Amino acid sequence: MTQQAAAAPPRGIQPSFEDLGTPLRDVTFVVVDLETTGTRASDSGITEIGAVKVRGGEVLGEFQSLVNPGREVPAFIARLTGITTAMVATAPQIDLVLPSFLEWAHGSVLVAHNAPFDVGFLKAAAAGLGYPWPGFPVVDTVPLARRVVTRDEAPNHKLSTLANLFHAQVTPEHRALADARATVDVLHALLGRLGSMGVTHLEDLATAADPVPPDVRRKRHLADGLPEAPGVYLFKGPGDEVLYVGTSTNIKKRVRSYFTAAEKRRRITEMVRIAHEVTPVVCATPLEASVRELRLITEHEPRYNRRSKHPERHTWVRLTDEPYPRLSVVREVRAGAPHIGPFGSRRVAQEAVDALHDALPLRQCSMRLAVVSRTPGSPCALAGMGRCSAPCTAVDAPDDAYAAVAKAASDVLTGDPSPVVRALAGRIGRLAAEERFEEAGLVTGRLRAYVQGAGRAQRLAPLAACAELVAARPTSAGGWELIVVRHARLAGTAVTGPHEDPLPVVDALRATAESVEPPVPPAPACHPEEAALVIDWLESPGVRLVHTSDPWAVPVRSALSHADLAGVSGEVRAQITTMAPC
Repeated sequence: MTQQAAAAPPRGIQPSFEDLGTPLRDVTFVVVDLETTGTRASDSGITEIGAVKVRGGEVLGEFQSLVNPGREVPAFIARLTGITTAMVATAPQIDLVLPSFLEWAHGSVLVAHNAPFDVGFLKAAAAGLGYPWPGFPVVDTVPLARRVVTRDEAPNHKLSTLANLFHAQVTPEHRALADARATVDVLHALLGRLGSMGVTHLEDLATAADPVPPDVRRKRHLADGLPEAPGVYLFKGPGDEVLYVGTSTNIKKRVRSYFTAAEKRRRITEMVRIAHEVTPVVCATPLEASVRELRLITEHEPRYNRRSKHPERHTWVRLTDEPYPRLSVVREVRAGAPHIGPFGSRRVAQEAVDALHDALPLRQCSMRLAVVSRTPGSPCALAGMGRCSAPCTAVDAPDDAYAAVAKAASDVLTGDPSPVVRALAGRIGRLAAEERFEEAGLVTGRLRAYVQGAGRAQRLAPLAACAELVAARPTSAGGWELIVVRHARLAGTAVTGPHEDPLPVVDALRATAESVEPPVPPAPACHPEEAALVIDWLESPGVRLVHTSDPWAVPVRSALSHADLAGVSGEVRAQITTMAPC
């Protein structure tokens, strides 16, 4: 698989912490503080900007300037800050100060105590001047302090209180530069405490204020070194047992999320506490990742995965092969018998059986009946209600009436389900008209189970019967995503580049694809959920059919061969390989 470098974020868009991935010692912080004429950026102005640039605990520079807000400084603000209208009357206005500050702070991470206030004023000033906001990552020391400073240590999390607690070298005095200097000392003290909680990188700092247990946060190192690529990840325990399997388009980013407040599932938090290792499996395409995840879950049956662990629990509804057939819920498909399914549980399969019994007078007894009986049987109560044709009562001759019922049952299992739908829809309507809504809901559930099972079987059967199918879908990079499917199982996949001829790749892929034994139709040669994933992919927009061994298994057959393309120019050949849509 060819990995492409991530594109740089567009101008004016704030990059996420995940895109940075820088150790805190290498991060350049600009700790900024503002003095203003009020508390709202919409009707107040900036009177002073003070900032300190630090990296690795060392001060790299300072920025300080008074700003003419273009209005009077209220008296109470003047008493609080010491900045009067006369002091700022000759100061430069914000249109001169802001560009200098933005240039000076370029490429850094902004830090402020109560950052929404300071950054909000800076953004409002930039918008007023028509400047795009550079999209600085922002760190707010207030939530960080709330995370690591308890009420026993300090009564509140004001800057002056924290500066006193951490013995800052500068006392805050409501002047921008002095408060920025004090915030620098507070920031370094907070980072020191957060380090013991596993916060060592900038992306860790983004979620450091989250209420995540320290023992879970310390497991963040499990994501170190994981690829930023699509694929599957396996959380493993101390005995190398697989605890959990997941998939993502970005393995590293997804695994990191397990150690933040974004993960709220208690059982997964328990799993993270046990985990000792995360093993990545990079995949060429998202489809391959989804299929690998499913196969690994089926193979390892991880205790913290809830889905897809037991394919053997899937059931089918089958018409039995005997003189007077009946419906049976089975785990395995038998050749030559009509089936619908698979169903996720035996209960849902039984609902589908009940739907068929509501529509057709199939016998429901389990005894095996002879083709011709010498002694008449005793009809059951269902026969008396008209819900069973009672072939057990036939004497000296086969029951031809039941043969017609069995033929109708075979037809609705393998073909048109409308007779069952019409029969149950009519019954639902009658029950609703009689205000027997609970019974109507019960019949609706049966009808839904039957329709879903019949639809699933009809959807699976053609692909399960197809010995080989090769399909392609264009990628966003201009190449092709290729898959080989054999009896509904993903047997191989590859991705071509934007200028790469796909035909040699198709030939190589077919030659190296997994060999698959033919299943008993309509069952696929794989987990039913894998077949559903493959079908969803085939039905997605832009998919082209390259080759199929069975022209009746799919709607379109494309004759793509080297002979077809012999002597064709490269440009026309590339157009031909777009093929007909499947």
